[in-house]
Amino acid sequence: MTDFIFSIEDNPDSKDVQAVISKIIEFNNNSLQYKDIASSISVLIRNTEVEIVGGLVGKIHWGWLFVSYLWVDERLRGQGYGTQLLLKAEQAANERGCSYAYLDTFSFQALGFYQRLGYEIFGVLENFPPGHQRYFLQKNLQTQSYS
Repeated sequence: MTDFIFSIEDNPDSKDVQAVISKIIEFNNNSLQYKDIASSISVLIRNTEVEIVGGLVGKIHWGWLFVSYLWVDERLRGQGYGTQLLLKAEQAANERGCSYAYLDTFSFQALGFYQRLGYEIFGVLENFPPGHQRYFLQKNLQTQSYS
């Protein structure tokens, strides 16, 4: 048997991380009829000083929008900016061929917000973090009107 070295790295080199990612993408591309190509998407809100006061960061992959982060400055919350960020991202994703969206949130964050916008829970991790839950939600964008 060949000897291998296992290393645990808290701050791995970005080239090493990319090597692992590129190998799984290569495997996926050889295994599926759809190419494993993801593209980034963001929707930003800037004030008159060009400072970011809200934003959504995600990616589009295999016909799905994944919302990684959505944040609105505390002074602007409750005024519809979060809704606008999410709907604009959904519309852009829909225009890029996406039929679905998914995201995750925690029990101390914005579960009700996402549910009001049509997202449905498909999974829950209990005690993540301890005493809370992590919710995984999805939405069918085909049923949404963006006009």
